[in-house]
Amino acid sequence: MTEIIERVKRLLIVDPDERFSLVLRSVLGPGYSVGRVSAIGQGIARLGGGDIDLVLLNWDWPKLSPVAREEREELLKAAASLPAPVPVVALTGDGRRETAMEIIGQGAYDFFVQPLDVLELKLVIDRAHRMVTLARDLAEARGFAALSHLGSMVGNCKSMQRVYDLITKVAGVSTTVLLRGESGTGKEVVARTIHRLSPRANKAFMAFSPSALPETLIEDELFGHEKGAFTGAAQVRRGRFEEAQGGTVFLDEIGDLPMPMQAKLLRVLQERSLERLGSSAPVQVDIRLICATNRDLEKMVQEGAFRQDLYFRISVFRIDLPPLRERRDDIALLAELFCRQFAEAHKKNIRGFTPGFVSALVRHGWPGNVRELQNVIERSLILSDGPQLGVQDLPPEFNKFGIPSEIPSGSFHEAARQFKREMVLAALRASSGNRMKAAQGLRISRSYLHRLLKQLNIPTEETNAEE
Repeated sequence: MTEIIERVKRLLIVDPDERFSLVLRSVLGPGYSVGRVSAIGQGIARLGGGDIDLVLLNWDWPKLSPVAREEREELLKAAASLPAPVPVVALTGDGRRETAMEIIGQGAYDFFVQPLDVLELKLVIDRAHRMVTLARDLAEARGFAALSHLGSMVGNCKSMQRVYDLITKVAGVSTTVLLRGESGTGKEVVARTIHRLSPRANKAFMAFSPSALPETLIEDELFGHEKGAFTGAAQVRRGRFEEAQGGTVFLDEIGDLPMPMQAKLLRVLQERSLERLGSSAPVQVDIRLICATNRDLEKMVQEGAFRQDLYFRISVFRIDLPPLRERRDDIALLAELFCRQFAEAHKKNIRGFTPGFVSALVRHGWPGNVRELQNVIERSLILSDGPQLGVQDLPPEFNKFGIPSEIPSGSFHEAARQFKREMVLAALRASSGNRMKAAQGLRISRSYLHRLLKQLNIPTEETNAEE
């Protein structure tokens, strides 16, 4: 499991009045560092230091002159232009829809109408901090991307560093290798990397999977046939093992290999020879075999579904590939790589991701592992109309509660109320009415959810008091 290190959230309040900063310090408590400047220009200067995670800006600056308005816009632009943009949350006493549109239109991350709900503000602060942290991690990942890969493999986590170490140790010898891991974890990529780093690199690499193929076709593909071996065999055909002479054969999903083929494969490994279909004459082969599986071969041996002697032969050197959900620190780096590849292939000018996009990727469960991530990035890139991939470009399953992206009509307060109501109802539906689970899904306290239920007039029939 990925270790999560709690970082201090560094806030900068840009406000001529110090009273709000004093209150916020006492309310937020430990884990938050609250600083304040009394001039917008000072706030712009502080952004350049790289030690600010979030800016809280008093939008209703006293006696706001044209110069101050320009400074306010400069602060928003300065925060957005950083390698990892710093979110700016505006605080205003003007609840008009026009003011909300002006604030968001100028690039603010969010805004609050005073008087403030401090708990809601804290939730926004925490969410914004997660986004800027992910953006900074991504920017840092770009910086050392050249040092974080082996061949075409990419990753910085400890489990992948262990994989790299095993690859480099086994590549120089001809030992048979067994790659174990879930579907989509990159087993063929590992096999090709081992081949490229081996003394056999200038010879053939042949990949084959027996899945869903009839036994006779598997035998023909692997061992070849003599002329006249069966109807339609008009000439001699060499199989994968012969075609890879001196090189490497990658046998994927070896757990799907039928028992008779297992016996023939064992002979190849023991005697370094094979017999083509329709012939009893041995053919000498010099190949390095790399096998892969997403099944439990040891259990299959116990059940009699896989030969024990073959298992011992192919598992001399095992490499276990971690699923993507166990290497979340690598998700942004992999996504960046795929984005560059697909942007070039599809001739699209996409320059990275929004922090929200990266946050959604990191939260996802990835049952399809790296292959699923690759597909999601390509789909998102094709759909995107902007310079960056955003959450709106992701598949529907990435929107946990199915919150609509359209802004409701009416005043700002009506829009905010409607959005909250939709979000709470969606969370309750997702938790089958369980208030505790709904609060956890929304990342709010159960008491705050209870207040929302009353404020939003959500009937008790929608909820379940059971824990």
